[in-house]
Amino acid sequence: MRRAAVALLVVAALASSADAQLQQRRGGGRYGRGMGAITNPNYDGAFMFCRIMFRNASNGDGGGWSVDYPRADVNLSFRLSELTTTIVSRDPATEFQHVVLRLSDPQMTKCPFIMMTEPGALYMDDQEAAGLRDYLLRGGFLWADDFWGDYAFQVFENEMRKALPSATYPIVDLPLGHTLFHMLYDVKHFPQIPSIGVWLGSGQTSERGPLSATPHARAIFDPNGRMMVFISHNTDFGDAFEREGENRDYFDHFAADGYAVGINVILYALTH
Repeated sequence: MRRAAVALLVVAALASSADAQLQQRRGGGRYGRGMGAITNPNYDGAFMFCRIMFRNASNGDGGGWSVDYPRADVNLSFRLSELTTTIVSRDPATEFQHVVLRLSDPQMTKCPFIMMTEPGALYMDDQEAAGLRDYLLRGGFLWADDFWGDYAFQVFENEMRKALPSATYPIVDLPLGHTLFHMLYDVKHFPQIPSIGVWLGSGQTSERGPLSATPHARAIFDPNGRMMVFISHNTDFGDAFEREGENRDYFDHFAADGYAVGINVILYALTH
């Protein structure tokens, strides 16, 4: 996993066991937008944005894996190629290439970086949890983005504990002094980015009002201190990428902050 990353770069506590068991019994629902017409390109050794498809928990909170797909994946890949010397996969006849994978897919080993969108709806079965755990412990990196309020965070944390038990892998707040925030851009504040609909409709940045007033940057580290999971809670970086060309006011307020963090996260994932 680390060799692949080097080649690419040229450039709060666990919920009660009763709650966890209840969620396990409920099981997962549908994948939402299914694989359908999605055909993943062949791996070519260059960076590809790897999005994770997951089933929605029946008691989850969120739209699921396909929110912001595929425009956010393409736009972030384009900006990575534009703003860094990273080699990014591109089909000359179309656009920047990206893939959608399940957590049980062995092709995840080709991805030093994976992303989940709206993981407040996440459900993982035992096989998927084992796949995620193996991926992360072998050197992989997950960014979980765009879920709002304490309930959505609890659903996400409960599911993550299937893969990474809290006793060994606590979720911690990530200070702005951490290296991730200073890879290429000097991020001096952690932005709260609303969906474009919320911004144009209300001018507010918190999608759940006082229930999501404060954006959180959090992380999970392995026992050796390597960050495996970056968590952006109460903020929506995906919309900053997806919607950059749709409204000038939205672009001016959120694109620069969004891409500063997004580019830094990918560069960190590729080099650590």
